[in-house]
Amino acid sequence: MTSLEERWRGVLDGMAEAARKAGRENGSVRLVAVSKFHPASAIAELCRLGQKDFGENYIQEARAKQEELSDLDIRWHAIGPVQTNKAKDVAGRFALLHTLDRAELARAIARRLPEGGAQDALVQVNIGEEPQKSGVRPADLAGLFEELLAQGLISAEGAGLRVRGLMCLPPRCGEGEAARPYFIRLRELRDEMERRFGLDLPELSMGMSGDYREAIEEGATIVRVGTEIFGPRPVKV
Repeated sequence: MTSLEERWRGVLDGMAEAARKAGRENGSVRLVAVSKFHPASAIAELCRLGQKDFGENYIQEARAKQEELSDLDIRWHAIGPVQTNKAKDVAGRFALLHTLDRAELARAIARRLPEGGAQDALVQVNIGEEPQKSGVRPADLAGLFEELLAQGLISAEGAGLRVRGLMCLPPRCGEGEAARPYFIRLRELRDEMERRFGLDLPELSMGMSGDYREAIEEGATIVRVGTEIFGPRPVKV
């Protein structure tokens, strides 16, 4: 059985290979290790090996792990849907929120930030327009940016809520080539928003255990990998 370290290093090797194939520099893509349901001890082990970015789906679980591992240098990512009433538990507490998808949530987070504080975020796009998934529909993305900008809810730098790019979870996630068209579409949407609104949106969070290589080839700057690093998630009873 391969160890946690071996699996983690295998993902790093796969990322480097995909970057080379795409003519990109090694190190141009950030790995977020998705630690949902896995123990804090596994996070600590990887952190000591050099992994700094960890993603959690559930805010309550993330906050407990943040407290337990407060002595470690970890960049926490909130990668699951966030209810508006949980904004207080997100604002200023995560290096990056991946799932901003409505102005209501943006307003709630902005209100909860301390004076002079900042929260980096990505807009989640429901790239496959699936009713069971969170995210703004591609056709509504420009409208959301217009609303956020008109209300002064986002800024490029300094204090406040700072939108850094886009995130998606495609219908065929984990299925390699089947997910590629959705990655291409997210990149195109990012480019369109930059041109239309004069924004700098450098981040594309896309790609998981079964398709992060294709995502990197299509421009991902962040990949979110869980199972291929930690193994199957423990069953919650």
